[in-house]
Amino acid sequence: MVRKNAEEERLTVEDNYKNWKRWGPYLAERQWGTVREDYSPEGHAWSFIGHDKARSNAYRWGEEGIGGFCDSREILCLAPAFWNGKDAILKERLFGLTNDEGNHGEDVKELYFHQVSTPTHSYAKYLYKYPHKKFPYTELVRKNRSRNREDAEYEILDTKAFDNNTYFDCFIEYAKADVGDILMKVTVINRGPRAANIHVLPHLWFRNFWKHNNRFERPEMKAISKGAVQSRSTRNGRYYFYHEDGEQLFCENETNNQRIYGVPNEVEYVKDGINNHVIDGQLTVNPAKKGSKFAVWHKLRLKSGEEKTIKVRLSKKKLADPWGNYDSIFEKRIQECEEFYGDILKKELPVQQQAIAKKAFSGLLWTKQFYYYDVYKWLFGGPGESKPYRKDSRNKHWEHLTNRHVISMPDKWEYPWYAAWDLAFHMASFVEIDPYFAKEQLLLVLKESYMHPNGQIPAYEWNFSDVNPPVHSWAVWTVYEKDKKRSGKGDFNFLEKAYQKLLVNFTWWVNQKDKSGTNLFEGGFLGLDNIGVFDRNHMPEGVTRMQQADATSWMAMFTLNMLRMSLELATINPNYEDSVAKFFRHFLNIAWAMHHIGQKDISLWDDEDNFYYDVVEMADGKTDRLKVRSLVGIIPLFAVEIIHKELFDELKNFKVRAAEIVRTRPDLASLISNIEEFNVDGNYLFSIMRGFRLEKLLFRLLDEKEFLSDYGIRSLSKYHEEHPYVFQHNGHHQISYESGESQSNMFGGNSNWRGPIWLPLNYMIVQSLRKYYSYYGKQYVYEFPTGSGEKLNLNEIANEISKRLIKLFEPNEDGKFVYHSEDVQSVFTKNEHFKEEHFFYEFFDGDSGKGLGASHQTGWTALIANLIMELEENS
Repeated sequence: MVRKNAEEERLTVEDNYKNWKRWGPYLAERQWGTVREDYSPEGHAWSFIGHDKARSNAYRWGEEGIGGFCDSREILCLAPAFWNGKDAILKERLFGLTNDEGNHGEDVKELYFHQVSTPTHSYAKYLYKYPHKKFPYTELVRKNRSRNREDAEYEILDTKAFDNNTYFDCFIEYAKADVGDILMKVTVINRGPRAANIHVLPHLWFRNFWKHNNRFERPEMKAISKGAVQSRSTRNGRYYFYHEDGEQLFCENETNNQRIYGVPNEVEYVKDGINNHVIDGQLTVNPAKKGSKFAVWHKLRLKSGEEKTIKVRLSKKKLADPWGNYDSIFEKRIQECEEFYGDILKKELPVQQQAIAKKAFSGLLWTKQFYYYDVYKWLFGGPGESKPYRKDSRNKHWEHLTNRHVISMPDKWEYPWYAAWDLAFHMASFVEIDPYFAKEQLLLVLKESYMHPNGQIPAYEWNFSDVNPPVHSWAVWTVYEKDKKRSGKGDFNFLEKAYQKLLVNFTWWVNQKDKSGTNLFEGGFLGLDNIGVFDRNHMPEGVTRMQQADATSWMAMFTLNMLRMSLELATINPNYEDSVAKFFRHFLNIAWAMHHIGQKDISLWDDEDNFYYDVVEMADGKTDRLKVRSLVGIIPLFAVEIIHKELFDELKNFKVRAAEIVRTRPDLASLISNIEEFNVDGNYLFSIMRGFRLEKLLFRLLDEKEFLSDYGIRSLSKYHEEHPYVFQHNGHHQISYESGESQSNMFGGNSNWRGPIWLPLNYMIVQSLRKYYSYYGKQYVYEFPTGSGEKLNLNEIANEISKRLIKLFEPNEDGKFVYHSEDVQSVFTKNEHFKEEHFFYEFFDGDSGKGLGASHQTGWTALIANLIMELEENS
C-alpha cells in the first residue's frame, strides 16, 4: 500500500469543511463592483459600490481582503492591511479599474502573487508588493482613461511607484496548528535604498450577516488583555485572537451612511473608523475596545534591506502560551507542503517546470472563494425588508438560485464570481492535487439550488442565462478517469450522481438549442467572444438562425461523454445499456445532421476549404457558410472517444442494437469513423472526423501561417490577416486576424479578444490528439509543422504543441519571459525579488506570446501544470 503524506491524510477526512478545510483563503480579492452588491435602479454594478466607497460600505453578500483567510461560511475574516504613511487611505483591498475606466476593461493595478498553498490550506503563502511612495490611484485612472483600445494598458510599473526598488515586500503566511487554530504572520521587507515607514494592521472582523437576518444578533469582539481579543457569535461561538504589542482598534462593520448617502449613521463607530483614525487621527474607534471589526496597529520603520515579522494567532481554544510552538508549527507545515508537492510532481521533471506547476496549482488553490448569492432575496428583499427598486432586474428568471459555498473562481479580482465552464476546466487541474474538491465542485453546480429547474447550468453572475459550452460532462469524465487511474478504483457514486443531473442538462440543450429538432445546435456567444464575423447573440436582420459548428460539435462531444459514462455505469447496473444505445443513436444523428442543412442540404464541412464553418439560414430559406477559419472549426476535433472492445463485449444487448442501427442506417454510420473495426490493441474509435477530414483539419491546425503559433494554437487563423472575411447582409460585417485583443468593440471590456492563444481549448486539442493516437498508433504520421517535410505521429504532435505552450512560462535564450511586455522585462528578469514570480494570464498574444486579459487567471491557465505533467508521461 502506498504511504500517504500528511496532507493527503488530511484530505481523506470526511466533511472537510468542518475539519481541515474549515478555514482557507476564501476571502474575495474584490467584492466591490459586483452584481451581488449592486442595488442601483439602473444596474450599474461597477459604480454603485466602487473602490472609493468600499472602505465605508458594509457589504451584503461577502467580504474582501489582501491575502485573507476566513471560515467556510465567511462568518469571521482575517487579513492584514498596510499603510505607508503617505496614502490617503489604508491599503485594505486591491485597487483596479472598472470596465468603464480601463481602456481594456476591468483590470487590477497591483502587484501580488499567490505563492503556495496545500489543498487543505494547512500552509499558504501570499506576496503583496506595496510602494513607499503615495499609491498612484488617480494617475492610474487618468492615464488609462486617456488611452484607447489601440494603446497598451497603463500599469502600476509604468508609474514611478516602484522606481529604485522603493517598495516593501509583504509576505502573508498561514499555518494551521489544528482545525480551529490559525497562525498568521506578516513579514515585511524594505527593498528600497533608504529607511522607510510602514504600518501593519492585522484585521479580524465579522461579515455583516445580522443586518439582513433577524435571527442573528450583532456579534462582538472585545479586548480581554493587552495582547488578546475575544470574539463571540451565536453562529461560531468564541474565538481568541492573540497578537504581539500594538494598539488595539475597534469599530463596527456597519455602513458609514453619512459619508455615502448623507444621512445619519445607525451606530457611532462605523466600518471606516479604523481607517479614519489611523490616517487622520479622528476619534472614530471605540474607546471601550469592543466592536464587530478589529485591528492591531503596528508602526514600523525599516532600514534598507531590513525585515520584521508580525505574528498573530486565532484559536478556538484559549491558549496559555500562544507563541511557544508558533515557529515549530510553521516549520512543520512548510515541510509537509514540500513533501506533498514532491509526491505530486515527479522528480524527472525539470526543476523549472516543477516550480511553474507548483505555482499554477497554488494559484488555483488561492482563488477559492466563499460565494454567497440568494437571487430571490436580492430581487425581493429578505424577511422584513422592502423590495429593492430596479428598472430591469438582472437574473430575474433565476429566483431559485441560492449559492452559499466555497467555490473555485476564475480570478478573485477580475472575475470574483464562478463561471460554469471555467469551473469545469479548473477541475481538470484540481483533480491532480485534490480529487475530493474536484468531484465536490462538479456536483455542486448540478445541485437544485444552482441548476435551473429546466436543466440549464448557470453561466455566470452577470447573466446566468447566457450559454457556456457544455463541457461539464467532459470535466466529470476527465476527473473520474484521472481519479480512477490514481486511486485504482472508480468512484461510481460520484459518476452516477453527476450523470443523472447531466441527463437533465442534456435534455435542456436538446429542447432549447435544437428548437427545430434537426440535431443541429445553436448557443450564440458560447464563450468565444469576438471570434466571429458578428455577435452570434445578435445576428443581422434577415438571418433567422445559425447552425453553429462549435455548438453542434460540443453536443457531439457531450453525447460521447454520456455514452462513455453509460458504458462505465452499465458494468455495475445493466439498466444503463439502454442509455448507451440512446446516446449512440444520438451521436449518429448529430453526425448526419452536420452534413444535411436547409434546402440545399448543405454541410458544416466545406469540401473546397476542407474545414468546418457555421452555416446561417436566411428568411427565404437559403443557407450560406460563414467562412471564418477559427476555433469554431477546430472544436469538431473534440468529439472523440476511445472504447475498448472488452467493455462492449460485456454489453450483449447494446451490441445487438448497435449492429441493427448500422445495418439499417449505413448512411449514418458512414459519416463517422469506422465503428465496426477495432485496432490491434482492441480499441474502437468514436469520432465525427473520418481519417480524411482529420488529415485535412490537421493540415490547417499545424500550419504556422494559420493556427500554429510558436506558443500554441491561435484562436483565429493568421490567414485572415491578408484575407479578411466579409459577410454582406443588411450591413458590412468583416473579420480579420488580430493576434491579441480586438480593435472591434463588439463585446467591449475584457471580453474583446480575437486571435490569441487560450489554454483551455489548447489543452483539449492536445488531449484529443492523444486519443486519436491511441487508436491510430505510431504508423499514422502527419507533417509538423505543415510544409516542413518533418512527419510525426499524433502523440508526438501533442507533445510538440505542449512544448510550445510551456515556452510561455520558460525564459527564452535572452532570459526573458515572452508573456511580459517589453516595458517590464528588465524588472522581472533582472530584479532578484521579481524574477521568481509569475503571472497566469487569461490568454496570450497569438504571435508574440504576450500575456493579455486578467493577470491572475490561474483558474484555467493552471492547465499549464497538466500539460507539464502529461508531457513527461507521454514522452
